[in-house]
Amino acid sequence: MIAAMQEHSYSVDIDAPLVEIWDMFWYRKPDKPQHALGSITILHPGDEIGEGLVRTCKFPVPKFLMSKGVGTSWEWVTNVKLHESWHYDAIGKPLWSRAAGSVRLEAVDDDHTRVHFWESYEAFNPWMRRIGLEKYVHDQLSADNDTVFAALDRNLKWHRDRRAREATEATAPSGAGAAPVTADEPTA
Repeated sequence: MIAAMQEHSYSVDIDAPLVEIWDMFWYRKPDKPQHALGSITILHPGDEIGEGLVRTCKFPVPKFLMSKGVGTSWEWVTNVKLHESWHYDAIGKPLWSRAAGSVRLEAVDDDHTRVHFWESYEAFNPWMRRIGLEKYVHDQLSADNDTVFAALDRNLKWHRDRRAREATEATAPSGAGAAPVTADEPTA
């Protein structure tokens, strides 16, 4: 029997308080580095906690899908619970598809957070499922998602460095310039 849709989940523990992890995910200023595996463009920021956020995502897909190796999704974020979780629904291509996912943060203790990620994926064309292409594409996307979530420790370092720069700039005498910011690692 062929599965009605593909599902994937992933969890990772990070040495940081829950609020710091939330701030890392939801930081929206233009200096936020993009991940090497793709990019996110925010079309509408949603409310003060991100409810209603609308974004597009660009990500690698197999070149034989005839999209020059680039996939695109249009996503909207709902059910945002401050410092706890959020949900997204998406329409993507190639393999015109729909996806739904969620991220949930769990405080393990005061200094450690477990990040849970879950996603379902379904191609609109049932033949893509029957010939195995839906599963193949979703497996590729899931491996990329795992890479992004595994890099959260490096993302956290960039955000900690950013906060330290901001604190230094806030206490610097007026007229003191700050060095330009570069980041080797992306943020989530």
